[in-house]
This record gives sequence, C-alpha cells and structure tokens, in this order.
Amino acid sequence: MTSSFSFGHQGYCDICERAVSFDAKFAWFRDHLLCSGCGSIPRERALMAVLRRYFPKYKSLAIHESSPGDRGVSAKLARECKRYTYSHFFPGTALGAQHDERNERCESLEALTFPDRSFDLVITQDVVEHLLDPDAAFREISRVLKPGGAHVFTAPLVNKEKPTVRRAERDDSGNISFLQEPQYHGNPIDERGALVTFDWGYDILSFIRDSSSMATHMITIDDLDRGIQAEYIEVLVSFKG
Repeated sequence: MTSSFSFGHQGYCDICERAVSFDAKFAWFRDHLLCSGCGSIPRERALMAVLRRYFPKYKSLAIHESSPGDRGVSAKLARECKRYTYSHFFPGTALGAQHDERNERCESLEALTFPDRSFDLVITQDVVEHLLDPDAAFREISRVLKPGGAHVFTAPLVNKEKPTVRRAERDDSGNISFLQEPQYHGNPIDERGALVTFDWGYDILSFIRDSSSMATHMITIDDLDRGIQAEYIEVLVSFKG
C-alpha cells in the first residue's frame, strides 16, 4: 500500500510523557497518526490521557487488561505498574490456564475466572466490538471490579447517534451466524483477524447500564498538540458503584 499523503506535527505524547512528532503517511489518522517515540495511535493516547486525568494514582492500582497490544498504553502499563496483569482469549485453551506456546493467561471476558472484586481497573482497547455476548462481558467486568473501580476502554462507535447494529451472533449450537457481511479487524494474537460482531453507537452507554448497572462516561478529546485527533477515538469509563 502506497500513499502520496504526508503529515507531521510536533507535540507532546501522554504515553511517552515528552515532546515528540506525530506523523502520518495516510489520511486515516485513527490508524496512521503515529508517535515518533512509542509508535502509538490517537485512541491509545486518548486512553492514556483519560487514565492520567481520572486515575492519577493508576500506577499503584490493580489493573487487568484484556487483549493488550505490544506498544503504547499496554507497554507502558506493563512496564510501570507493578500490579498490572493481562490475558488473551485462546480458543482451545482452558480459561484461567496458560497457553502452551505463548505462556500467557487465557481468559474470556464473557466468563472471567478471577474472584469477585479483584481489580481497581479493567482496560480494553477496541475489544468490545468483537464480543458475541457483550451482556455477559459487561456483567463479568463489573463482578471482578472492586467497588468504585472502573472499566476504561475504547471502541469504534461507528454508528454514532444511530442505533447499535449486531453483525454476528452465536446460535444454540455454539456456531456463529452472520447477520451482516463478515468484517474483521486486526488481532494481536491471530493473523486471521478478529470478527466484528457489533457496530456500536452512542447507545452503548445505556446498553452497559442495562447489562451491568454501571454508569458510563464518554470522553471525547480533540487535541492535535497531544496527537489526539481522529475519528472514533472516544474513551469510555464505566464505574462500578
């Protein structure tokens, strides 16, 4: 893939915590406006900005991240937070067990194996649009959060003010039925990608409330000097009361 587009801007990265340049070779900033220091993209920097604002003592908190990447916020939390843990979902591996080859914990957000009230924060980055049973996932996230804890996450709210659309579902036999043309996003552990199951809209806030009783804030940041400017980079924070 080639492009004649070129963009650069000097600014400050909330992940690197220093002056950097933000550069893009493609006009779709959400995936291509990269930090020269950590290689992060806008939604990652937005999530970090929200963590620093809402949870200034995040480094001392018990944090679990589902399906982290290998750069940006995930790398920073793994490096700087002593109580940070993470997991991926590996089909065929028992939940709560270590994957044989990758030696990483297997967890499903729909059926977490952690005890109640395990974490101060649960973090997911562009994960909830791939869930087949988000009702169960939001309930489980609420269960493993301590009172006053929060789920901090990003998701492409592509439908915006329009109603959320389900793209795929699991039938009674456990097979996946496609309700829309199959669409896949990048997957950090599977080159085949991750199936998109929901085109979420802003009504995700009421969906979370109805599923888990958690109240959700949606934060939108538009600040090019911090490299936070693109489509679909809202950060959502669901608080457990």
